[in-house]
Amino acid sequence: MASAAASAGVTGRAVRVLVADDQTVVREGIVMLLGLLPGIEVVGSAADGEEAVRLVAEHAPDVVLMDLRMPRCDGVEATRRIRADHPGTEVVVLTTYADDDSLFPALRAGARGYLTKDAGGEEIARAIADVRSGAAGLSPQVQRRLLERLAEDGPAPRGSGPSAAEPGTAPQPVLPDGLTTREAEVLALIAEGLSNPEIAAELFVSVATVKTHINNLFAKTGVRDRAQAVGYAYRHGISRQP
Repeated sequence: MASAAASAGVTGRAVRVLVADDQTVVREGIVMLLGLLPGIEVVGSAADGEEAVRLVAEHAPDVVLMDLRMPRCDGVEATRRIRADHPGTEVVVLTTYADDDSLFPALRAGARGYLTKDAGGEEIARAIADVRSGAAGLSPQVQRRLLERLAEDGPAPRGSGPSAAEPGTAPQPVLPDGLTTREAEVLALIAEGLSNPEIAAELFVSVATVKTHINNLFAKTGVRDRAQAVGYAYRHGISRQP
């Protein structure tokens, strides 16, 4: 557990975390668990979304662990408001529910991580570290659900994703929002949960080149972060071809 927790402090200082959950026992348990992890400092706890938004403005945490189903203001709306007003604060959803009606609205609202409450301290610490480094902090089951949803939507229409051209013809992919084939490849790898160094290794390019492609595709698609990019990829059927 210590290795993942220590890596959460990517800036050399403790990662400041706010916990939001309407169940007192659960909230206090999470706070106690985080207090045992090196590299993490709990700066506050909230009993609903309204309080979470207020405490983010007051304490400027690096990461919020956000429950979804809370009174007054639910986790999705609180996530949307926090990401809009405090872009330096990342949100990791920590909830009982992993159904589509909970998962996809949270990702669209700007959450970069999504865990269920059966996650252990190591998994929570790893998700915090991932979102602090710019990656998606998604549990394995959530990543599988995203890929399943992509498969359920069926293959992308011909020419709508990166694919091989007909024999004897030049490749002319028609991608949404003016994406290039390489940008679509990078987006597909982001949707698979790969980090920038892993994408660079996969495509045999530098990490700096990967960052350039990500900046370009974010600008073209209007997504704000990697979690929203995952949602965009599955909506448009962008995935690596077999």
